[in-house]
Amino acid sequence: MVHVVGIVLHPRRDCTPAVDTILAWAKERDVTVLGLSDEIGRIDCSAVAVSSEELVDRSHLLVSLGGDGTMLRALRLVEGRKTPVLGVNVGRLGFLAEVDANHLTDALSAIDAHRYTVEPRMAVRTTLPDGTDVTSFNDIALVRSPGNGLAAVSITVEGHSFVRYAADAVIVSTPTGSTAYSFSAGGPIVSPTVQGLLVSAAAAHSSFNRSLLLSLDEHLALDVLPSSGRLAVEADGIVRGFVDAGDCVKITPLPGAAHVVRLGRTTFYERARRKLRVAGSAQVDTFDTTNVSVVDNFESSRYEVLVAGEVAGYVEYRRSVGHIEFLHTEVVQGYEGRGLAGRLATSALDDVRARGATMTTSCPFMAGYVADHPGYADLLGETPSG
Repeated sequence: MVHVVGIVLHPRRDCTPAVDTILAWAKERDVTVLGLSDEIGRIDCSAVAVSSEELVDRSHLLVSLGGDGTMLRALRLVEGRKTPVLGVNVGRLGFLAEVDANHLTDALSAIDAHRYTVEPRMAVRTTLPDGTDVTSFNDIALVRSPGNGLAAVSITVEGHSFVRYAADAVIVSTPTGSTAYSFSAGGPIVSPTVQGLLVSAAAAHSSFNRSLLLSLDEHLALDVLPSSGRLAVEADGIVRGFVDAGDCVKITPLPGAAHVVRLGRTTFYERARRKLRVAGSAQVDTFDTTNVSVVDNFESSRYEVLVAGEVAGYVEYRRSVGHIEFLHTEVVQGYEGRGLAGRLATSALDDVRARGATMTTSCPFMAGYVADHPGYADLLGETPSG
């Protein structure tokens, strides 16, 4: 069971409702909630203010409230420990987060009951010329500084120079980071379960501009060439120092440096399609309408419309005895404009009728659908009290 929960907050977004949810859940179970002193001081809450060292020493579970940047910071905090990290979306959709804030209570209860898995995440580490150790879960990049020359870098593998890049930046990313800076530079999308390192060049000025995928067993070093300008060293997008011509940046992979909570509600590929707006596949562009179905995924509290077995949209709900409240409807990017939302709404409302239940909705789409289809108006009812 979870006895101590640590929370890490987005520096600007309002995390108060999510923190209140955690505190309410914790109070019912006599669970202690810890937070970083400078973060929980911004909001009025009863979480215990502690240092970062005490946060990671005492927490059985760390909850990141924000986006991917907050999640990466939480992973860096627990680097080298087995403490699982639950990512909660507060704002925009991210890759690393597992649940939205409105599913937080169910997620915490599932973790408390050991109904979850963990996904190990690799990090990369280097030591700067001044002796500073730098660890990153997305990427380490040597980036051209304003007013200086290009990044001229030799990629050395197993002690031998393989290729030289002249570019705006040279990026070494983990599979987790394949969808970040590396992706914007034209690198491939890589499953986070792959054990390897990606090397990519952003805006390459050299004739060779392809990405490399290296084994973790291969020793990798980035040698800054005499023709290079001064380069900033960015770790997860944060400038940590600088290197100059003649410097060597050795990269060390750290497999299983942190562990992300997975509840099985989404896959990496679902998140990638939504976040990166992946479209244009044959399955998305044209599909057989007879291969569409709607199911009640009661474990996730949502009706799902499936196309060839893949989730193409859903309507979330809160169910009580004899009543259901619809909360939010969404169609996955690439499936819009094909009537799937209407099919989803019809099936969900037909199921409410078949159960002899009533419904309310705080979802604008479902409210509009019922208004446009008065045959379902008799299902509307008051939310049961208690």
